[in-house]
Amino acid sequence: MSRNIYITEKDKNRILEHIAHKREFGGGNKPNLDILEKELSRAYVVNSKDVPPDVVTMNSVVQVSYADEPDEIENYTLVYPKEADVMENKISILAPIGTALLGFKEGSDISWETPGGVVKMVVKKIIYQPEASGDFER
Repeated sequence: MSRNIYITEKDKNRILEHIAHKREFGGGNKPNLDILEKELSRAYVVNSKDVPPDVVTMNSVVQVSYADEPDEIENYTLVYPKEADVMENKISILAPIGTALLGFKEGSDISWETPGGVVKMVVKKIIYQPEASGDFER
């Protein structure tokens, strides 16, 4: 995965705290935690006001389609673990799909490994990004 990831220092620190908690108390998908940690280690840490508006950040609402059903559109919100709710399409950053979404731009093709094989999707649109909307406290 070679892509630029932009993240605020606040979000990076919060995500690293969640990773550390999962490592200490268990319950996490260790391979995915490793991938997320690696992605964060190479991320560009930027001021909230400097995050490009077309990048998926924490609490962004994104519209995606899957390669096997390109006409079917899903909206997901990328959230911290305690806010995750599959019924409301709120996806945890610690879930493989959450890790995959972080940092991608509109129009990006994403693929990631799952136990059932490689999943591919396209980021169609960022419906809401907190930073672009002036919400720097989320």
